[in-house]
Amino acid sequence: MDKEKLLPSLRFSGYKDTWEMNKLEHYLNVSNEKNTEGIFGKEDVLSVSGDFGIINQIEFHGRSFAGVSTANYGVVNTGDVVYTKSPLKANPFGIIKTNKGPAGIVSTLYAVYHPKENVYPDFIQVYFEQYARMNQYMHPLVNKGAKNDMKVSDANALKGEVVFPKVDEEKKIVEYFMNIDNLITLHQKEYDKLLIIKKAMLEKMFPKEGMDVPEIRFNEFSEPWERRKLGEYFKERSESAPEGELLSVTINSGIKKTSDLDRQDNSNEDKSKYKKVCIGDIAYNSMRMWQGASGYSPYEGIVSPAYTVLIPNEKVDSKCVSYLFKSTDMIRMFRINSQGLTSDTWNLKYPALSEIVIPLAKDVGEQKKIAAYFSHLDNLIALKQHKIEKLKNIKAGCLEKMFV
Repeated sequence: MDKEKLLPSLRFSGYKDTWEMNKLEHYLNVSNEKNTEGIFGKEDVLSVSGDFGIINQIEFHGRSFAGVSTANYGVVNTGDVVYTKSPLKANPFGIIKTNKGPAGIVSTLYAVYHPKENVYPDFIQVYFEQYARMNQYMHPLVNKGAKNDMKVSDANALKGEVVFPKVDEEKKIVEYFMNIDNLITLHQKEYDKLLIIKKAMLEKMFPKEGMDVPEIRFNEFSEPWERRKLGEYFKERSESAPEGELLSVTINSGIKKTSDLDRQDNSNEDKSKYKKVCIGDIAYNSMRMWQGASGYSPYEGIVSPAYTVLIPNEKVDSKCVSYLFKSTDMIRMFRINSQGLTSDTWNLKYPALSEIVIPLAKDVGEQKKIAAYFSHLDNLIALKQHKIEKLKNIKAGCLEKMFV
């Protein structure tokens, strides 16, 4: 490759040196250090994860998978580099990670390397973090066995060529990606916390069986809730509509436009029996209702005949009920009332659904306030998810442009 081309398209200011192409063995030595003296025990066994890097196996998996003896396990010191000789979905030739935590040991299925002084160890992990770069590097070096195992020696895994900058620039690049990862982790924790809050409030803002008020309630409401059959609040919409915005019912996100999902609209399909959906309706998948495949529709559109569409009356706020449908008690009721011998054939048609008794506030105003609370939570969750996806896209773009 022309030396003039050994420069990334995106680079920090102040760095002008051409990057160097060398074999990976120029930066790493094969480690032959074994746990023969038993310094490390099963509690020190490490796993290598594509998402989380090198981590303690018990902390990650909840248990150790080590054999009876760990004497032949390879010692991994802090800063050592590990190559996994096992395929992952996105990395059919394995992954390369740097140990950023305490020293430990790995099974003989892993190759362990000591970094030389001419490389910043964490940079090697960042360099190979892009799936395409990792796969392109390893593909020529690896032969796969009959059991899809990696036929490559520890030494030969270093025979491929890499293009690295000088150590000071490596450190700057690592610092940048560390900051992005920290931001992603921060937003992911906040996202997970919001999901936990929503799950808890779904259990506390609707009355438990045998109770006539919820555990948590808005202060201005005190009247006992009532329990009535769903058929007293909803009737089934049977009106067909062969044309309109095609909608899908998802398990996690309710009703979405099919065009916004990774689902194909088979335009040539006969839609004469498709069902009309109006804003405020609830649609559900009768085969997956027990998994949470239902939702309030914010759209006018059409759905497959496989779905059931519910029309609310004036006594009910359908968005509030759509959240009730996601609670643990209701999911259990849907499962109990579904017909079929196995979970693959369970089906909850409208006649059976209409007989299910639900708790609901008499005051529609209280229903609307509950719906507004959960809608606000959903908006926060969606914003946080969007932020995470944006950061991941930025990272992916930089992994492409900040390396040669």
